[in-house]
Amino acid sequence: MSSSRIVRASVVQTCTPAYSLPDTLDKMERLSRLASERDASQLVVFPEAFIGGYPKHSMFGVVVGDRSAAGREEFLRYYNAAIEVPSPAVHRIEQISKETGVFIVSGVIERDGGTLYCTAIFVDPTKGFVGKHRKLVPTAAERLIWGQGDGSTLPVLESTFLPAAQGSQEVTAKVSASICWENYMPLLRTYYYSQGTQIYCAPTVDARPVWQNSMVHIAIEGRCFVLSACQFAQEKDYPADHPVADLNARNADNVVIAGGSVIVSPLGNILAGPLLGEEGILTASLDLDECIRGKFDLDTTGHYARPDVFELKAKVD
Repeated sequence: MSSSRIVRASVVQTCTPAYSLPDTLDKMERLSRLASERDASQLVVFPEAFIGGYPKHSMFGVVVGDRSAAGREEFLRYYNAAIEVPSPAVHRIEQISKETGVFIVSGVIERDGGTLYCTAIFVDPTKGFVGKHRKLVPTAAERLIWGQGDGSTLPVLESTFLPAAQGSQEVTAKVSASICWENYMPLLRTYYYSQGTQIYCAPTVDARPVWQNSMVHIAIEGRCFVLSACQFAQEKDYPADHPVADLNARNADNVVIAGGSVIVSPLGNILAGPLLGEEGILTASLDLDECIRGKFDLDTTGHYARPDVFELKAKVD
């Protein structure tokens, strides 16, 4: 490639080890270091709820009009697995980012007072923690356990990526994050496009094949690189008493979340993945000039918009 505006980026397909914060942070360090040393990555994206865990199949003892004591205990355990932002756990992530030289985007379960949020944090190897995004609308039963984010956490960060290999250069790019089914919110996507996002991170737990279609669509629509990091989890990755899909077929190797991480170019080409059925790291070189080449014929918030017909008003504090 003739362009020097290239970012080496990785998506990590992994899961939370049994809601254990120390084990999860150790795993983040190991995988960040692997992406940096093996793949010369400057940016690493971890899945939705990687820190704190995604409680798939949990019901928290809820029926309409009533909550059980056992469900409250389950929520207490989940609450205790979450982190505050900032906190010592975030400081550890800052250290991981600094030592590996990679910019980290990671899903976390954030604890703020008595409320939990599904959050994505941004950690710079030089500046440390630089921003967060709280999921605006938890999906379906997620609303039992997570609060709603608001317009105060919709950053599109102009971030500088440090050289990760001999001959590479320092590159600045605009980075955003949209979590799981937020990616089906057209106005949220449009807001990010209007802010010039170039690297659109999509941490998720959606392992359905149709998810790949959405990631390709967003890349084409926004003329941006889409980095979707999905969890891959098996029953053995959860606490021993965690609910399972089928009590009669309980098996440590049963797949709970099947993965599907992918990296897509601004013209909709698959650069890496989708990765299914295992943990792993996908890496690609992102030529940021591809975003501009793509906008030659499609800029959905520029020359391909019709502001005389449609208007987006973002209520961002």
